[in-house]
Amino acid sequence: MAVKHFYETFHPEHYDLFIDVNREKKTITGTSTITGEALEDTILVNQKYMKIAAVKEDGRDVPFTVDDDKEAIKIDLGKTGTVTVAITYSAPLTDTMMGIYPSYYMLDGVKKQIIGTQFETTSARQAFPCVDEPEAKATFSLAIKYDEHEGETTIANMPEVKVENGVHYFEKSVRMSSYLVAFAFGELQSKLTETKDGVKVGVFATKAHKAKELDFALDIAKRAIEFYEEFYQTKYPLPHSWQLALPDFSAGAMENWGLVTYREAAILLDPDNATVEQKGYVASVITHELAHQWFGDLVTMKWWDDLWLNESFANMMMYLSVDAMEPSWDVWNNMYQTGEVPAALNRDATDGVQSVHVEVEHPADIDSLFDSAIVYAKGSRMLVMVRQLLGDDALRKGLKYYFDHHQFGNATGDDLWNALSTVTDLDIGKIMHTWLDQPGYPVVSARVENGHLLLSQKQFFVGEGKDASRTWAIPLNANFAAPQIMTEQELDLGDYQTLRAEAGHALRLNVGNNSHFIVNYDETLMTDIMNELDTLKPVDELQLLQDLGLLAEGNQISYAEIVPLLPKFAASRSNIVINSLFSSARQLRKFVKPNSVEEKNLKAFFNQLSAKQIERLGWEVKADDNSADLQMRPIELSAALYADNQTVIDEGHKIFVAHQDDLAAIEASVRPYVLINEVKNYNEAGLVDRLIKEYQTVVDPYYKEDLLAAVTSTKNDAEIKQIIADFEDADVIKPQDLRSWYYNILANPQGEQAAWDWLRDEWSWLEKTVGGDMEFTTYITVTSRVFHTPERLAEFKAFFEPKVDQPGLGREINMDTKVIATKAALVEKEQAAVNRAINCI
Repeated sequence: MAVKHFYETFHPEHYDLFIDVNREKKTITGTSTITGEALEDTILVNQKYMKIAAVKEDGRDVPFTVDDDKEAIKIDLGKTGTVTVAITYSAPLTDTMMGIYPSYYMLDGVKKQIIGTQFETTSARQAFPCVDEPEAKATFSLAIKYDEHEGETTIANMPEVKVENGVHYFEKSVRMSSYLVAFAFGELQSKLTETKDGVKVGVFATKAHKAKELDFALDIAKRAIEFYEEFYQTKYPLPHSWQLALPDFSAGAMENWGLVTYREAAILLDPDNATVEQKGYVASVITHELAHQWFGDLVTMKWWDDLWLNESFANMMMYLSVDAMEPSWDVWNNMYQTGEVPAALNRDATDGVQSVHVEVEHPADIDSLFDSAIVYAKGSRMLVMVRQLLGDDALRKGLKYYFDHHQFGNATGDDLWNALSTVTDLDIGKIMHTWLDQPGYPVVSARVENGHLLLSQKQFFVGEGKDASRTWAIPLNANFAAPQIMTEQELDLGDYQTLRAEAGHALRLNVGNNSHFIVNYDETLMTDIMNELDTLKPVDELQLLQDLGLLAEGNQISYAEIVPLLPKFAASRSNIVINSLFSSARQLRKFVKPNSVEEKNLKAFFNQLSAKQIERLGWEVKADDNSADLQMRPIELSAALYADNQTVIDEGHKIFVAHQDDLAAIEASVRPYVLINEVKNYNEAGLVDRLIKEYQTVVDPYYKEDLLAAVTSTKNDAEIKQIIADFEDADVIKPQDLRSWYYNILANPQGEQAAWDWLRDEWSWLEKTVGGDMEFTTYITVTSRVFHTPERLAEFKAFFEPKVDQPGLGREINMDTKVIATKAALVEKEQAAVNRAINCI
């Protein structure tokens, strides 16, 4: 039975919102006055955690009941038609990072706070009564009052028009969904500029940061808006675009229309000591959120089942825009191919994974839709495939059609395909439905049989999977004569020798690695490819390593077959190949026990893979380093430190000693490894304690990440115990950062047991602290990344299976149980052969 949406009872047209926040008393009071069309005599309006004092319709009291389970106010109007309903309410101001909430920071030793908001998916109802559904678009007039003191700034989606009696009034908004409303206030610094078309652009942050940390974001935001106006051929529809860094923020960022909010690491950086990767990351987050100002805000999905429409598109556009603005960063290879692609392929290979498009109703299940590897990474792969099929000119024309027909309204996935179908003869909708509505992806087996080249497709699983005979419309992207799209289960492409002679090179599929499938070549084809390894582009080498690794995880080949291939890639001068090489090599660590003879052999293998590059690159950045060298150095250093390369250990210690009075000044790309090396291999008394204290006081988000990585690598049991004791102290570890601390200690063999015990003992505390957060289930995900033994599998099942019926948790628990079970079975089956292969190198 379909769940009734509140929009079916009431269509809001305009909200007059008065919200009064008292930080000292931690209370919110206000009145939400909604004008709209009542479709039924009794209307439903959302609320959560509120006390409703009164409901009036056109000035008269009307009966109402509050249903907390359904997060509803049921209002008996006794009539339909145009109505104005005023709801007076109060609510708590909580530290949950949802709704209206405080963010805390230190300035000159004093703890301060700024107030911000986070309403997606269903938390606007914690701030003001509303029809909190994406289809219920309306205009909003916002009036904000708070316990204000001198020197505070107040910002919102729209410009401020006046301040009267301590109340800040903002311009009436355009038609928008409730989850995009935003405001903030506190002691803020800012930097402002304008686009060439007069859109005001600003970056806001606390005064704890240096002013120069805002410069990079301001430049990127301005250029991104100008790029999107041109690419979409649709003007940015608001007077301003504010970017706000919040000290406490659960996700990476949020695309509130006109007031985008970010965690500090996603927007602020020190331009004098930032890596290419850090710049790429910050630029990609900003461009992702600004892509949403059109795709998500101007046109919004009709319901949450089409969330992918927002996120997948913004994910593709962030790479497209950053690549246009900063082509030298090569983000399609350096970020997309090394980040999004493996994330999507790994997650999407587990049976039980959600499809990109999925039916959903319960609020907790809506939050669980934000599976970054599927809705963001896989979804963007789908749209990259569409872009390849259409080309940019046709894509832009199709998007203009889409915006022209749906602006200030709502749309479904089919509306997008229909718009794109106006610019091509391809049935884009038919092709894409095979990818969006089905979970998983195919492995295409390429083999020579009786002289013919045969291709076949079958769903690829890592671990056990139920074969549902699914097929996909696969863009083959072959480097020889082959169809553009393969829809059949099996395809005979004809005489192999003829095809090979016509092509003049080894035959490969999915050239460029942009279609969402992997390839299993038979021995004839693979030998031919490996003989031409020197002629392949870096992305082709990356793809070979990626596909072989997945096939080994999926038990279609043995990891022992991959081991002797890895040294062939070790001399590459491409950072993406080296990244892929060590991603493959790291997978071998599950086959050895810490401190065993087998691990000693594996470390020797890591040394063999990294030694020559380390000799060439060293610790210090050189004047003649190219971009690949700068990005390769940290990867090689990490491998060398795992290998216990004594020269690297000694040199790293010298850098630490030389900078011990100003550790932040160490060059950013090697700084984490200098600090990790010091903690793991030297760790003088008091060092970890000093680094934790520094972590508490510094504001540079990237230096904080480096300190976190170092502290959590300690081998000292007493220090691990103290770190875990700090997990629940928000003055040491903010809840937004806790998952990283937990995961790092869990992944440290010395801390694994203690971290796992903490999670089980303190689950109710964790649920209370971050349980309403869309990131909550990732505590389960990261646990499954570390566990790979039958013993841990049994413990995981014993703890999590009783929680499987809890809204929002079930799919994650079931999937991660399979992930651990698969790894445990693989280790048992392959361990001896893999260790023999390592020993033979």
